[in-house]
Amino acid sequence: MASTVPMEAPICLVENSNGELIVNQQGLQILTSITKPVVVVAIVGMYRTGKSYLMNKLAGKNKGFSLGSTVQSHTKGIWMWCVPHPIKSDHTLVLLDTEGLGDVEKGDSKNDSWIFALAILLSSTFVYNSMNTINHQALEQMQYVKELTELIKVKSSPNVVGEDSAEFVGFFPDFVWTVRDFTLELELDGRPITPDEYLENALKLSKGEHPKIHMANLPRECIRKFFPKRKCFTFDRPTNNRSILAHLEDVQESQLEPAFKDQAENFCSYIFSNAKPKTLSGGIMVNGNRLGKLLETYVKTISRGDIPCLENAVLALAQTENSAAVQKATNHYVEQMKLRVDFPTETLQDLLNLHTDCEKEAISIFMKHSFKDDTNKFKKELVENLESKKDDFICQNEEESTKYCQSKLENLSQTLILAISQGTYSVPGGYQLYRKEREKIMNDYHQLPRKGVKADEVLQKFLQSLAMTEEAILQTDQALTEQEKALEVEQVKREAAEKEKKLLEQQQMEMQQKMEAQQRSYEENIKQLKQKMEEDRKQILKEQEAILDHKLKEQKRLMEEGFHAKAKEMEKQMKDLQEKFDAENNKSQFSSFLDHFSNVLMIVLPGAGKLLGLAMKVLSKVVP
Repeated sequence: MASTVPMEAPICLVENSNGELIVNQQGLQILTSITKPVVVVAIVGMYRTGKSYLMNKLAGKNKGFSLGSTVQSHTKGIWMWCVPHPIKSDHTLVLLDTEGLGDVEKGDSKNDSWIFALAILLSSTFVYNSMNTINHQALEQMQYVKELTELIKVKSSPNVVGEDSAEFVGFFPDFVWTVRDFTLELELDGRPITPDEYLENALKLSKGEHPKIHMANLPRECIRKFFPKRKCFTFDRPTNNRSILAHLEDVQESQLEPAFKDQAENFCSYIFSNAKPKTLSGGIMVNGNRLGKLLETYVKTISRGDIPCLENAVLALAQTENSAAVQKATNHYVEQMKLRVDFPTETLQDLLNLHTDCEKEAISIFMKHSFKDDTNKFKKELVENLESKKDDFICQNEEESTKYCQSKLENLSQTLILAISQGTYSVPGGYQLYRKEREKIMNDYHQLPRKGVKADEVLQKFLQSLAMTEEAILQTDQALTEQEKALEVEQVKREAAEKEKKLLEQQQMEMQQKMEAQQRSYEENIKQLKQKMEEDRKQILKEQEAILDHKLKEQKRLMEEGFHAKAKEMEKQMKDLQEKFDAENNKSQFSSFLDHFSNVLMIVLPGAGKLLGLAMKVLSKVVP
């Protein structure tokens, strides 16, 4: 399925077979074929709470995800529906409907926890669907959010404790709580409130030291800690007619309560306008292909009985993506060179100018599609590839020039060769006749266009091949005196020496041009890498500021609610985080990274290293 073609119906993406999660290969194939960025909306909640209806509405359909009309859970595993985004034409909307939590027919609640965790890991907007009210019981059912820190690791380091890790905020999706069949008045202390205010009030912590109070506060703390962006929607009953309620997918819109229709429309409008594309830490945009690879990694890890580690999953994805980025950039270079180079080029510089343009585009493509190449492994591979391909084009250019020039000289010298074989020049005055014919050949040859880089060398070899014959003709020419013959020999030697000198100068110039081309490659690589590093650093700083801002807001709220000890602890966490972020953003790290890549380039591009010397060291000192 092309990324622009919508699916006609949902398909199972993750099968839940006897308590084991398995990636459905057909669903995976559809997902990985999507090249556009994806906005991923996943919905979870207790079974039989109407999750599938909301997902169908987001797909713009009445039917699709199975609604069911009995107390039995219909959705098993995770089902996917990929549809064109109704607002963002350059994105694809991926809807994930999960099997109901708390199904009494399931024997192992661990299965629910993994479904919940996968929904968190895959989505950019996470919808939790519940019934009636957000009360103590509803929050207790959010026990799965408390378990996330036991089911997911952010870092591979064993020293990082999950729940205390600020990085969780960086990858958790936006949170939307939908409350179905809501019958309460949205009022607080006698004043009307919004659904968002209703949610925030429900998330207030209860005071007291009793273990039950501590347990009741845990899901509230986790939601507040891990989901900086929260939204709430309340829905009236769709209809009071039980027979209609049992078959919502078949009813007309006119049969539903107006308030419910408006609420569903508002929900969809919010999702379409506000749900963000799925991104990884560092602002790495996720398309369907990347999401599919991440899913495979997560499910394989879970199947082994291990805990999914986000850092490892992203690094594994980076290995695959960076390798593909190298190939994509290399292919682009080769394709563009084939399109733009008309062999043979008149000069080497003409070819190298085209190389510079195509190389710049290739580097840009690699920078766009690669990420987390911290060891420069793939950058080095790309540089080596482009150097190798450039050398191939230079060789091809020389071969085409050589073949063309040899062919032309062969045609131009046919009369001369025939005359030599017939002894035409072995007569008094024959040498002058020979010289005249040779000069004519050279003049005609020089007039030929587009001979290419080997024009002089081929001509030189051609003349060298005639040297012995020419000397024999000279010596047998009885019309010339011995002195005239000696002078002619000296003239021939001078001409040969001049041609040899000219050829050597051309070769030296070409060597200089090649080294200058390597210098341009060096500078272009550094320029684009520096630009990418600056963009990455800005994104990292933005994410770090968002984490600190979220913790600051949470600290203020804890102070307002009277939890001074927790607020003090939060203040210490912020201080520690700030110190950690400052260390990570140390400019010397960026300079060191540039120095390392500089050394890599000097090995791969020795000509650039000779010309530039320590120029990279200077560059690294001026990184802002």
